[in-house]
Amino acid sequence: MKTKLGLEENLEAMLCYVLGWITGILFLLLEKESEFVRFHAAQSTVTFLGFTVVSVIIGQLSAIPLIGLMFMIINALIAISACIVWLVCMIKAFQGERFKLPIVGNIVEKQIG
Repeated sequence: MKTKLGLEENLEAMLCYVLGWITGILFLLLEKESEFVRFHAAQSTVTFLGFTVVSVIIGQLSAIPLIGLMFMIINALIAISACIVWLVCMIKAFQGERFKLPIVGNIVEKQIG
């Protein structure tokens, strides 16, 4: 099914994840008709904005002497997790699946419908 932007829903939903929260916000603003795309756009925005904020905070904590190494390791694990989530979300969206991430998916579903 074509969206307002003229793309197939599954392709547009996948594109919501390409640049994380940036493309999530972009597609939330541009796509007004497809709830499928809007769901993925909102999920991308909330998920990857959250990853970004947490990563910045942990990155700042890694500058603390003595315990900084622990925060560097935590930040690396967060980055790996974000990459895995990113890939899974893009694949599921392209397959046409309304894949809900734990916690975030439920929050987004209540907001988008």
